[in-house]
Amino acid sequence: MNRAALDPNLMSLEDFEDLLADAPEDERWELISGRVVRMMVGAPWEHNRIIGNLNVALLTRFRGAGSPCRTLTETFRLKDEASPSSLLPDLLVYCTRPPAGATFLTDATVIVEVLSKGTARRDREDKWAVYQTLPSLKHYVLVDRDRAHVETIDRLDGAWSAFRISDGLEARLALPGVGVEMPLSEIYADLFE
Repeated sequence: MNRAALDPNLMSLEDFEDLLADAPEDERWELISGRVVRMMVGAPWEHNRIIGNLNVALLTRFRGAGSPCRTLTETFRLKDEASPSSLLPDLLVYCTRPPAGATFLTDATVIVEVLSKGTARRDREDKWAVYQTLPSLKHYVLVDRDRAHVETIDRLDGAWSAFRISDGLEARLALPGVGVEMPLSEIYADLFE
């Protein structure tokens, strides 16, 4: 029996799906460990630029290397039935082809969240508590929106044991689990002069 069935204050994935069916179009919600969380709508342009830059950089590298990995951004759900959670990561990398017509994934390899003052605690604590239980996840990347600063948590030999900080436009983001490395200047292109 999952936690939502035991605690009446928590919601199951099935009940959350029903709630989403009736949600206003201008609202976005996540289910994080059984709790419904209303998300920010209309992120600042800097947030969108970072996601766009990362998306292009990763896709270009994956295709160039003949990798099966691809990306999805912001409106594609990642679900975890055990928690129960239905999340909208800013960017996720998957390396196995989803079934035709899929509207969610359960097996992300890399998850990226762009931090702001309003989301940092949730991304570092609540979402991380869910993400770290995903067997397929190799890297969790936290990108600061307001300065060239990236934190990466790596799963090595099955354990979350490496925490790396890349600071400054000359620093590099390395994601060895998917064979990618890039300078932060590429992630933050067109943001800082």
